[in-house]
Amino acid sequence: MSSRPAPFDELDRKIVTALMDNARASFAEIGADVGLSSTAVKRRVDRLRETGVITGFTATVRPSALGWRTEAYVEVYCEGAAPPRRLAEVVRGYPEITAAMTVTGGADALLHVRARDVEHFEEVLERIRAEPFIRKTISVMVLSHLIQDSPEAAASQPAPDDAAVLRRAGGPRSIRA
Repeated sequence: MSSRPAPFDELDRKIVTALMDNARASFAEIGADVGLSSTAVKRRVDRLRETGVITGFTATVRPSALGWRTEAYVEVYCEGAAPPRRLAEVVRGYPEITAAMTVTGGADALLHVRARDVEHFEEVLERIRAEPFIRKTISVMVLSHLIQDSPEAAASQPAPDDAAVLRRAGGPRSIRA
């Protein structure tokens, strides 16, 4: 990775947006959309990867297709001050935890958990609670996604019609590395 990031201009932004919309688009397709040759797009994508703007490419999978139909968020409260590094070590041991972050407020961390069903979620929750530094947890089960602002949320919903595909002006976009 380069020690000094290169400038990020409007063409880079358009290329990144195109890749976020369809990471499988060819350099030629992206070039046609942004007004560059495929070679110029490739050079820019290579630079964006080298500087860490683009961190990777991934497939988005509908969690229900894998049998993970239950979704919840778990607030984690720790005894004392559990360092984020220790929390990260623990959550890596749970394939059911799809995202974890430290947060402000009363809780120390927030976990996004996917499970086959409520019983599986309960098993995962009990294993989390058994960690020696976990004081308590508060869980919230997801009933439905109202806004599709991430690949995971979009993948869990039926495919939208063509009109719904158009992005909301200024709406959030996210990619997973």
